[in-house]
Amino acid sequence: MRARLVLALVLLAPVSAAAAQTIPLGPQLPPLPVPGSPAGLGLNFSQLGQEPQQIALGLKLLALLTVLTLVPSILMMVTSFTRIVVVLSFVRRALGVNEVPPTPVLLGLALFLTFFVMAPVLTQINAQALQPYLSEEITAAEAYDQAQTPLRAFMLEQTRRRDLALFVRLSGMEPPQTPGDLPLHVLVPAFMISELKTAFTIGFMIYIPFLIIDMVVSSVLLSMGMMMLPPVLISLPFKIILFVLVDGWNLIIGSLLAGYM
Repeated sequence: MRARLVLALVLLAPVSAAAAQTIPLGPQLPPLPVPGSPAGLGLNFSQLGQEPQQIALGLKLLALLTVLTLVPSILMMVTSFTRIVVVLSFVRRALGVNEVPPTPVLLGLALFLTFFVMAPVLTQINAQALQPYLSEEITAAEAYDQAQTPLRAFMLEQTRRRDLALFVRLSGMEPPQTPGDLPLHVLVPAFMISELKTAFTIGFMIYIPFLIIDMVVSSVLLSMGMMMLPPVLISLPFKIILFVLVDGWNLIIGSLLAGYM
């Protein structure tokens, strides 16, 4: 019996193999493109050299998106925003209230004060560069040059000569004959460190009266033997009432804006 089964399997094996080769298993699928190949990316490199205008348009769009992402940094680098926001942060720290006013309030106040200070400069840029460019009276390069003039004048007025000399020396360039010969990559960092020094100087002057209040309160508590009571807890109401009585916000904002007028 076993011999018959083995003989039947041997005879049927070639038939089953031939049937497997002749019977279709289903529709043939096209080969999948390799992800790293040009076909997988959907690119046709033969057309790249035939459409240079489209390539140039794409590069311009990429440059525009890059500039838009750098707008907050540009705002801090070439305007009065740095000095204003640092001084307002010093005021909050000197008062001892780390969360009042909240950070969004300080940033919003600094932003609107920046617009107030930069309004004359922005008006000149709009009249000399933006409107002529929108009217197609000048090219984009000419508009860029025209926009630099009032902004450069503003930064030069607020920048110390010592800071300018530092970056001129570090850049290895020849000393410029006129302020207009200074490139922006030298003028902008010099302007920023000048703004930071001015802001820290104002912050130091703001700290002095509040520091005196802390020292007086600490001495009184020490003389009364109340060493376990934090002096900041007692001095905070006195600092707040002093700041309100002298109209501190008016004095600080007025002094900040007067430095740019």
